[in-house]
Amino acid sequence: MPQSPPPTASDATKASDPPLAPAAVRAIFIFAFLGWMFDFYDLFLIGFVREKVTHEFSLGESASAWMLGIALGTSGLGGIVSGWLADRYGKRNVLAATVLMYSLGSLVAGLAPSFAVFLVGRGLVGLGVGGEWAIGHAMVAEAVRSTHRGRASAALQAGEPVGAALAALVGFLLVPILGWRMVMIISSSTALLALFMRRSLVIPKEAAGTRATFADLQRARVFGRMFLAWILGVLKLGTYWTCYTWLPSFLVERMHQSVGKSLTWVLTAQVGQFLGMIAFGNVSDRFGRRPAFCAFSLLTASALAPLAFGWTWLSAHPPIFWATMFALGVGAGCTAGFGALLAELFPLEVRSLAMGTTYNMARAVQLGAPVLVGFAVLHWDIAGGLSVPLSLAVLTAAWVWVLPETRGTALASLRR
Repeated sequence: MPQSPPPTASDATKASDPPLAPAAVRAIFIFAFLGWMFDFYDLFLIGFVREKVTHEFSLGESASAWMLGIALGTSGLGGIVSGWLADRYGKRNVLAATVLMYSLGSLVAGLAPSFAVFLVGRGLVGLGVGGEWAIGHAMVAEAVRSTHRGRASAALQAGEPVGAALAALVGFLLVPILGWRMVMIISSSTALLALFMRRSLVIPKEAAGTRATFADLQRARVFGRMFLAWILGVLKLGTYWTCYTWLPSFLVERMHQSVGKSLTWVLTAQVGQFLGMIAFGNVSDRFGRRPAFCAFSLLTASALAPLAFGWTWLSAHPPIFWATMFALGVGAGCTAGFGALLAELFPLEVRSLAMGTTYNMARAVQLGAPVLVGFAVLHWDIAGGLSVPLSLAVLTAAWVWVLPETRGTALASLRR
């Protein structure tokens, strides 16, 4: 395969905007959005059933912490394998397979007779989640016009807070009634989405005309950019997961909020994140990827600081607590920028593989995020636990400037 240097903004005249009909673009977006929404629902749900699973299997604090991170860890492998398969055999088929994978994982976890089997199920969830992200974002990025790519990527990523909000509703309201096992078994019904996806005649089957390998990544000279983007992913995803995997427990057990208030705070954050993601797309398309990442990360830090060091005062002032949780959610909206940013860093021939490897290896590192927060909480209580995402948010705002600005980069069109 001839050498393919990473695309830059100067390549805009060398690639045309996608020729797909609007109906085809909508179909791609809807299926990718639903897939991402449901797989994030599965990933986030564990934070709401953690205490019940811990009690049933008589787990210690250490085992409980690893339970939260196992799916994040296996998502790295899922992203690499699925990205490679998608570049070789077509995105549509592999995207459907990833949905089936995390649906199967939820079913296995719900039926698990032991904690070991439960971990196997959660590992399968991670494998499916890791693959779905890269494939879905690559398809959407290639299908839309370059002038709308940031907004389209942000809108797709907005399936994340929608899935998290759904998990919060189910976790706070249905788990006490149905039990965690039944909830996870019901969650596995998302496999039906894969069947519809696989039968679709609209969604393109392939994005790359070549069969990408890791040798192709080396020839494409993208490892440097992959490393820089990986660090950004480790910091930003670390900010998110060190905060949100423990947020339900912080609210109920440490901050002594009622279930109703805790649900309200979590939903407030998710509404903020949804709006933040939509806003991030517009901000990044107008002002650039780096300024947008920096500003939103600093907003996250400004919300985490009072939560970490002044949560008692915030609890006595609900309107300010509400505003803080809303700001926390809006700041988290910058996770919406990874789809467009990574797609613009890599050439078509290796895009799915490069995106999946970079993003999901960053997510794989989050295997240790709950353990790190657990250690900080043990030694320094809430202030220590929330200082972890606070520090990572500040580092994210600084690190993004080492990456090139990719706003306006033209991508080769998605081939049907």
